[in-house]
Amino acid sequence: MVVITESSVKIDLKAWENKITKKLEVFYNPVMKFNRDCSILILNAYGKKDLQIGMPLSGSGIRGIRFLKELKKGKIKEINFNDYKEDFEKVLEKNLKLNNISKKDCKINIHNKEANSFLHESSGFDYIDVDPFGSPNPFLDFSARRISREGILAVTATDTSALAGTYPKACARKYWSVPLRNYLMHELGLRILIRKVQLIGAQHDKALIPVFCYAKDHYYRIFFRNEKGKKKVDEILKLHKYFLLDKELGFEVSKFNSLEGKEYAGPLWTGKLFDKKLVSKMKKEDYKKVIGSGNKEDVKFFEMLVAESKVDVVGLYDVHELVKKHKIKNNFKFIDLINALKKKKYKVVRTHFSKYGIKSDVGLKELLGIMKKV
Repeated sequence: MVVITESSVKIDLKAWENKITKKLEVFYNPVMKFNRDCSILILNAYGKKDLQIGMPLSGSGIRGIRFLKELKKGKIKEINFNDYKEDFEKVLEKNLKLNNISKKDCKINIHNKEANSFLHESSGFDYIDVDPFGSPNPFLDFSARRISREGILAVTATDTSALAGTYPKACARKYWSVPLRNYLMHELGLRILIRKVQLIGAQHDKALIPVFCYAKDHYYRIFFRNEKGKKKVDEILKLHKYFLLDKELGFEVSKFNSLEGKEYAGPLWTGKLFDKKLVSKMKKEDYKKVIGSGNKEDVKFFEMLVAESKVDVVGLYDVHELVKKHKIKNNFKFIDLINALKKKKYKVVRTHFSKYGIKSDVGLKELLGIMKKV
């Protein structure tokens, strides 16, 4: 028996070899703890109760078991675990028992089917978590079909090399878009992924609106709220545009401008990445306890996302790139630049997408002027 502990939950991983591979008898990825933490925070902050939860790719079952242990009373009406691995039901039963969870606590169903068959044969869910090994593409259509009105669809992608521009041809094939390989790559890759999921939802008249998104480690993570209706879908499609980067490192978004000779990415989602009200509620959900007070880096990362949600603009400025490009000699500190922008009444915040990046509503010309005077 190999027992690991994550937050309030214990999992038996008898075949776990401390490395991540599809061949594991029971799939568990410790790097994804923050991913699971955010699921807890969102569902506890979300207004709905009596949730029907669908987990098509349950792996070890740790996410769903954490839901059973950590979500507020009354949140879960029914939870459906599914995984196609052999003996999954036996493994999950053992892990439920290890955590003193009885099927009498709420309705718990265990399935051993291919993920799309599981979704197709269901009657729908208020929360669906698509957290695959690699691209989420194979699971998007049935997930979009089965997410309920006002439900939350959570999507993870670990094939960031395509989305972030290392393999642009793969991005074109899989995500129907052109990426950029520079300091903007993770934000643009995330926005490309959002558009792809939204296009799949649009086929079913479902407007999938991002409410909490980020890029971390080797993966991208997006939580969508489903709003049904053709008009809402049409509004989303209007925000699928191109991101144009000029030679001075300024940028703009455009629907139909000529792209010839320009550095660009897209089409991609140019709307908001966060629902500020929801993020504020997540922060109030004792986030340090959920994430773990000993995990200082993840706590800081979450706090950065909270701050970033308040300046939810498209694109970012990389200060080091601007200094190099425009030969700015001032040896200023980041905090001095941020304070100078705030003094000028601009919104500004550090961004998780780039180590030296800021998000702000300031224009490039004004920013360069401030940088030279700081």
